[in-house]
Amino acid sequence: MNRFEFNNLVIQHADSLKLYARNFTKEQDDANDLVQDTLLKAVTYFKNFREGTNLKGWLYTIMKNTFINNYRRITKLNSFLTKEKEISPSHLLVSAAYNGGENKFVMEDITSTLNSLADEYYIPFTMYFEGYKYHEISDHLDIPIGTVKTRIHMARKAMKKRLSTYKHRSN
Repeated sequence: MNRFEFNNLVIQHADSLKLYARNFTKEQDDANDLVQDTLLKAVTYFKNFREGTNLKGWLYTIMKNTFINNYRRITKLNSFLTKEKEISPSHLLVSAAYNGGENKFVMEDITSTLNSLADEYYIPFTMYFEGYKYHEISDHLDIPIGTVKTRIHMARKAMKKRLSTYKHRSN
């Protein structure tokens, strides 16, 4: 099956994915976002789908894992956010004077470095970054867990080497 045929099959499941997404979210917009994330991941990880297996089940698994990982990320983020009542005038002065333009260049360098990784390193690394556990990545890619750990380690090492100019920076 080529990528075009696969994409068409995936799109055919969009309506059932929308219904399934409502099991996870209360808002229709959130459900639509979850479906969009699921479809994007399915298309991105096309090479990992085994022809002859249950595509709908595979898509549902991607959706469930995406929702869980997003929930974990939001929960973790909310624990670090400063509440409105905790903001003092001195904090406002610092945040108002900070110029985030430099961060744009840093993010572009990180994205470029990440995209330069070979697929064998990029896929496990991004899956781990998205919140997947080692054993989930191993099962998904059908490779030993030790190989997953090695590839993630090698991706980190390559990223650190290419981004070494940022090593000794301070804000």
